[in-house]
Amino acid sequence: QLQLVESGGGLVQPGGSLRLSCAASGFTLDYYSIGWFRQAPGKEREGVSCTGYSGGSANYADSVKGRFTISRDNAKNTVYLQMNSLKPEDTAVYYCAAESGNFCSYSRDDYEYWGQGTQVTVSA
Repeated sequence: QLQLVESGGGLVQPGGSLRLSCAASGFTLDYYSIGWFRQAPGKEREGVSCTGYSGGSANYADSVKGRFTISRDNAKNTVYLQMNSLKPEDTAVYYCAAESGNFCSYSRDDYEYWGQGTQVTVSA
């Protein structure tokens, strides 16, 4: 069964950091592109960051640029989202998504595989 499992969410104070993990099982991420999305209460799911499998095409939404970093460890079959300088407006459920091919997209329709999401809450 092809599956993505996120972890690493939690409660953090403004200015703090978290690292989200997205572990794949049932398939290898070597030739899959990855997108990180988030959905805050009452809002549409939005793209945060994405990267192709070549590792050279990472992109970030303007709202997180300079604070978030996407990376991948193919040996561990895991993708990460390092989130620094967190703000209350970063509070959301974060999802990772995967699709075969080398691209970077914020369109939900471009990804077939999705994780269950992990909650990130930024609050004092």
